[in-house]
Amino acid sequence: MTGGPRDQIAYLDHAATTPMRAEALAAMLPFLADSYGNASGSHRVARAARRALDGAREVLAGLLGASPGEVVFTGGGTEADNLAVLGASGGPRTALCSAVEHPAVLEACRAVGGRVVAVDRRGVVDLDALWDALDERVRVVSVMLVNNETGVRQPLEHVVSVVRERAPGAIVHTDAVQAFGWLDVAALTAEADLVSLSAHKFGGPKGVGALVVRGGTVLRPMLRGGPQERERRAGTENVAGVVAMAAAAEATARGREEAVSHVRELSERLLAGILETVPGVHEAVHRPDRIDAICNLGVEGVEAEELLMVLDELGVCASAGSACASGAMEPSHVLLAMGLKAEEAKRHVRLSLGHATTASDIDAALAVFPEAVQRLRS
Repeated sequence: MTGGPRDQIAYLDHAATTPMRAEALAAMLPFLADSYGNASGSHRVARAARRALDGAREVLAGLLGASPGEVVFTGGGTEADNLAVLGASGGPRTALCSAVEHPAVLEACRAVGGRVVAVDRRGVVDLDALWDALDERVRVVSVMLVNNETGVRQPLEHVVSVVRERAPGAIVHTDAVQAFGWLDVAALTAEADLVSLSAHKFGGPKGVGALVVRGGTVLRPMLRGGPQERERRAGTENVAGVVAMAAAAEATARGREEAVSHVRELSERLLAGILETVPGVHEAVHRPDRIDAICNLGVEGVEAEELLMVLDELGVCASAGSACASGAMEPSHVLLAMGLKAEEAKRHVRLSLGHATTASDIDAALAVFPEAVQRLRS
């Protein structure tokens, strides 16, 4: 990494957020300065903003296998998830989600009296449990594509198949926030009705996201006011953020194959080095079940919170799971759902890589991880 203070750290928390791509920043800057129009206006400055907004919508639609009219811009992944669950549900027992969803889905589901579907010890949704939970009352089923804490991939195509057979009137939503950087989201979510994205997970800015709403999907707006986003999300669009999101998405898709290969190599070296030099460390899930970018490790005899503090002191940035839950001092609901005991879950840390991760970052982490663990164990 380069750029001032970041020269001194190894940033291994890309699942929380990624550095902005140069392409995204370059696309964004004009709309923070001279091209400041409101896309809802009618004069020439506003029309320029509208053209930029429409262009970005077309780019994202093409990358997501959708039509431009199916892309709804939001204020981020949480809003996209909330809009999907709350906008599609209709009261108690009408929403279902897996037990390992991001809080943006899990809490929205609970808020409307929805139910949670169990996962197995790998963190994969139990399709038999899903079948049993489905009935004619269910209006929306939400199962994420890639888990933000473990990197586990969910069998979305099988989830869709079960829902279509058991509750054909239900809408299928998937949180693809962690997936876009590493997987062909367009192909994997083709049969889903609603798909959430967040720009800052793949090199775009924070505070902007999108929800794909397939044609014919009934969705109540959560924000009311103006007619923006085809009356599905009121409020002045974040033109600068949307344009940057589209630029980041294009760059991500263009370089995805190379990035996946690069991160796989770095991830394998990171894990091999830690497992060889630090006894009592184990992976939360088997590698074939997850993407390479997210490594969740249990460290015996060490509390994750303390380990993360020491790693930070030594120049390595990592986390214990969802950035939205950091500081909560509670064991991960994802790991608990997978069958871990609370005291076990509190020993897990997440090391997550991204497009900007370098070999030097891995070298730095391997140099200090054993020292950090040893310091705490002794």
